[in-house]
Amino acid sequence: MSDNLIITIGRECGSGGRHIGQALAEKLGVKCYDKELLNLAAKESGLCKELFETHDEKPTSSFLYSLVMDTYSLGYTNSAYMDMPINHKIFLAQFDTIKNLADKESCVIIGRSADYILKEQKPILRIFIYSPEDVRIENVMKSHNFSAEDAKLFITEKDKRYHKRHLALTGSNRGDRHNRDMLIDSSLLGVDGTAELIEEVAKKVFHE
Repeated sequence: MSDNLIITIGRECGSGGRHIGQALAEKLGVKCYDKELLNLAAKESGLCKELFETHDEKPTSSFLYSLVMDTYSLGYTNSAYMDMPINHKIFLAQFDTIKNLADKESCVIIGRSADYILKEQKPILRIFIYSPEDVRIENVMKSHNFSAEDAKLFITEKDKRYHKRHLALTGSNRGDRHNRDMLIDSSLLGVDGTAELIEEVAKKVFHE
């Protein structure tokens, strides 16, 4: 049982999940890790940062997760690690970084399959943020200066990639209530309101 406050946030593209995670971390006085995880994993593993950006959140598999677990328990000097393809090493480095963060400090972690990687973590609060398609399209239009058509295509492609990765790794759909503690429609309360709601729940879950 850890004393750290760990919150993972999975999100639909355009739902504002990243902004909610950042606002929540600020309210709780902890760090929020998103893209920062890539830099940290690159630094700790000694692998090139550009490799992490290239492979970021691309589809993987439950077989890879099992392989990583075996390597993680044996260490990085064994032959299995040395012979790993680079995409396996990238996943292992992120896996290792997320596990170390959860052991070391309270934090909010966005994406990167952190909810699954930390499935044995106790306590933990696993959030999934979603919103209606029209709201997501409008948000992406504003954030990327896209037309409605381009925003919809962008969201569709992102959803397909994230879903494929999550399904391959966990065997379940993204947003499956059985693998999350809270599913929240961010369009109801907005970024700040959703962050405040999660903050109140977190205080009860972590007994703060």
